[in-house]
Amino acid sequence: MEFLKELWGFLRERKKFWLLPVILTLLAIGGLLVFAQGSALAPFIYTLF
Repeated sequence: MEFLKELWGFLRERKKFWLLPVILTLLAIGGLLVFAQGSALAPFIYTLF
């Protein structure tokens, strides 16, 4: 939780709000790949990339 506080403080102080969608998109794609690794949907999701 401390990491998120520091990240938000950095983004707010340096006015780098454009980084927030980039970070969230990378986390979403990473989560999707981890989730799909053990499921039957894996072949279909990997074709997207």
